[in-house]
Amino acid sequence: MKTKLSNCVRPLLLGALMLAGAVQAEVRPLDRVVAIVDNDVVMQSQLQTRLQEVQRTIAQRGAEVPPAEALQQQVLERLILENIQLQIGDRSGVRIGDEELNQAIGTIAERNGMSVEQFQQALARDGLSYNDAREQVRREMIISRVRQRRVAERIQVSEQEVKNFLASDMGKMQLSEEYRLANILIPVSDAASPQDIQTAEQRAREIYQQAQQGSDFGRLAMANSASENALDGGEMGWRKAGQLPPPFDAMLSALSVGQVTEPVRTAGGFIMLKLEEKRGGETQVRDEVNVRHILIKPSEIRSEADAKRLVERLYERILAGENFADLAKKYSEDPGSALNGGSLNWIDPNVLVPEFRDVMSSTPAGELSKPFKSPYGWHVLEVLGRRATDSSAQFREQQALTVLRNRKYDEELQAWLRQIRDEAYVEIKL
Repeated sequence: MKTKLSNCVRPLLLGALMLAGAVQAEVRPLDRVVAIVDNDVVMQSQLQTRLQEVQRTIAQRGAEVPPAEALQQQVLERLILENIQLQIGDRSGVRIGDEELNQAIGTIAERNGMSVEQFQQALARDGLSYNDAREQVRREMIISRVRQRRVAERIQVSEQEVKNFLASDMGKMQLSEEYRLANILIPVSDAASPQDIQTAEQRAREIYQQAQQGSDFGRLAMANSASENALDGGEMGWRKAGQLPPPFDAMLSALSVGQVTEPVRTAGGFIMLKLEEKRGGETQVRDEVNVRHILIKPSEIRSEADAKRLVERLYERILAGENFADLAKKYSEDPGSALNGGSLNWIDPNVLVPEFRDVMSSTPAGELSKPFKSPYGWHVLEVLGRRATDSSAQFREQQALTVLRNRKYDEELQAWLRQIRDEAYVEIKL
């Protein structure tokens, strides 16, 4: 799974620590403890290094640096919280292996337009050790993983919250389709006579017919449109479906990419829209197969060859007319389907192991497969039917659930950080 580094690596790390010339302070001989945090400590050298990083970042942004004492207190508090989270990760067995860490470093380098080698060179120019940078990234990934585990379990989203969100204007807006549009406006003044309106409508119809016959819409817009974007070929950019006024919302939902709406009378004149692209809100169609099977497993008392011979005999008996369901109830060793006559009901092929899925996809509806082997044992299957299921509603519900969980995450994270800070033993030595 691809690691989301936006959740793992602080902007401070990417900006000041890695690319902005921050210098890693050396541990001084007179280094001392500035805070005791449960079973660990924060050192003066850590505080000074982080303080320099923060000051450098603030200066680069052109902002005014807060008073030194207040800034030092803020930075120390940040280090204490990080230390607590790292200790939680250690106790919970959170580990970041070298392979995963290398992938993370590679992604950071790629996002900054560098190879890993160039990234190392950039760090060296900034006076920062590559090994130190790797360990900093490792720590940030551990903290991120701890947060995901501990905070995620605190977030609860009810079915009613999902339904309310989907029914709300905000929910409809966030989850609606987006269209990239171009337009042509044939103007009609407020003082236009009925004859003027009829002339404008006729002209709009003629342009619409030219577009329908394949004329370039952008050129038609440049030559005829009174819209301010006419010289851009009528390009309007992306618009959410929920932002469009009637009847354009309904008209565009029925169009395919490349088609043009019929001219519509608006306050400013007659407008037609071309659908250039669309994204999001797609209908989610899932292929499902109604299948049943018999599974025979090798075991300590049944060899691989014996399992194969048994399933072959069952295959012959089914071909000879015996009832598939009765044989599945008697012989199948799949506990999830045997009592149902071997039926897996309507199932998404993508949830099945490749060996089973491949045989199922090549077996016509209403026919029996020959015996075959999967990691679970020997099978014979029968495809009872195929269908395409519109799962758009479930997809939108999942999108809504994700939006609501993300909304709650920051709030729950702050509450959790306050909790672990209050519960930790912290003795400040400054």
